[in-house]
Amino acid sequence: MFNAVIDAPFGKVGIRLEGEAVCEIVYLPESVQSVAPDTLLARQAAGQIERYFERASAKFELPLAQVGTAFQRRVWQAISDIPPGVVLAYGQLARQIGSVPRAVGQACGSNYFPIVVPCHRVVSSSGIGGFAHTGGDGFFRNVKRWLLAHEGIPYA
Repeated sequence: MFNAVIDAPFGKVGIRLEGEAVCEIVYLPESVQSVAPDTLLARQAAGQIERYFERASAKFELPLAQVGTAFQRRVWQAISDIPPGVVLAYGQLARQIGSVPRAVGQACGSNYFPIVVPCHRVVSSSGIGGFAHTGGDGFFRNVKRWLLAHEGIPYA
């Protein structure tokens, strides 16, 4: 159950809350029914995501649930520091935090807060890379392409 499901240029975005924190943001196909935000926090999250769709430089100020391992949170923090319109390769990010590319890729794929923690800004050294633990083309890879293009970084 989502506390909000909003329209997105690539389908829908679902928002789940737990108490006074956002606990998950999910990319959904267009066929999923929209859900009006049911709390003030759900309205704030929906509004901030919608502002991002209007302006890629929009900032997020949301209380995020403390989920994931300590390593994942370290990767997600490093990803959060990547500005809109900039991409880093998995290997570059791995070197920044003293890790290896595969581990960074796994942490990216496990991100509970896509868009807010912009894992789409981390790509393969040879192309767009995977997204949401998926390989090949498909819905999630198309979402990543849209997000990058929205920030001025086209990937075929």
